[in-house]
Amino acid sequence: METKWLEDFVSLAETRSFSRSATLRHVTQPAFSRRIQALEAWAGTDLVDRSSYPTSLTPAGETLYAQSLEILQSLQSTRAMLRGHSAAAQDVIEFAVPHSLAFTFFPAWVSSLRETFGPIKSRLIALNVHDAVMRLVEGNCDLLISFHHVSQPFQLDADRYEMLTLGHEVLAPYVKPDAEGEPQYRLPGRPGHPLPYLGYAPGAYLSRMVDQLLKDSGTPIHLDRVYETDMAEGLKAMALEGHGIAFLPQSAVKKEVRARKLVNAAPGLAELEMPLEIRICREKPVAVNGREASAPKRAAQALWEFLQAARKPAG
Repeated sequence: METKWLEDFVSLAETRSFSRSATLRHVTQPAFSRRIQALEAWAGTDLVDRSSYPTSLTPAGETLYAQSLEILQSLQSTRAMLRGHSAAAQDVIEFAVPHSLAFTFFPAWVSSLRETFGPIKSRLIALNVHDAVMRLVEGNCDLLISFHHVSQPFQLDADRYEMLTLGHEVLAPYVKPDAEGEPQYRLPGRPGHPLPYLGYAPGAYLSRMVDQLLKDSGTPIHLDRVYETDMAEGLKAMALEGHGIAFLPQSAVKKEVRARKLVNAAPGLAELEMPLEIRICREKPVAVNGREASAPKRAAQALWEFLQAARKPAG
């Protein structure tokens, strides 16, 4: 039996909805249902009354719900105590950050913090966006830094998590210039002559952003996908070699654009640029549905308070 099954079950008991809980737990509904079924197999009895709507618990489910709250709270408290044994551990802030931000935004942001907040000890966990979010949800990092756009928001429970905006980014198309410094391939392309396109792998967060951008464009775009990868840095490397057009965060190509190694592939087409927020998120250090959440690390709490104060209106 895995503790995440208990967390899934508690979520289901509180939302009374398989679909809502699957969204909050960042899994597909079939996968969520399989995990509840696995828990029922471990328990040896039905825990959920599937004949009612909204979903309700069986008497056995009610018993397990009460016990699960105690078990999970005890595990959180134990983890906090174990981490508290080391004073050094309290000083290290663990960040879960998508690869594209880990290479570009994070180093410069930490440098700016040292000038305003003071010295900071950090541990960077670079992942894809989904896994970075799951790292936070499962309590395996102190803070999550990620992109945000209204068309693709993270379904994090506002009662459990809080967010702050750290900055802004722009996603735009880039390509290697020709000998005259003009785009080697210029969007939007022509029917029958699609342009080579370097895309994010399906499922990647920035892939969904680019798909949304192209869908919303008032100009028909003609692209031929010739390469894909999960990482923006991988797309940048291929674009630098002249293999096609890649949609990249501006911060990831700042040096290359300044050196004229990459240029905008759609000059004059502002509709092919997408503004994004960069947000930082943490689990609230407060009681959630009657359960006391584990206290954040001293350093993480101090940083959060600093970031909150920095964003309060003057006066």
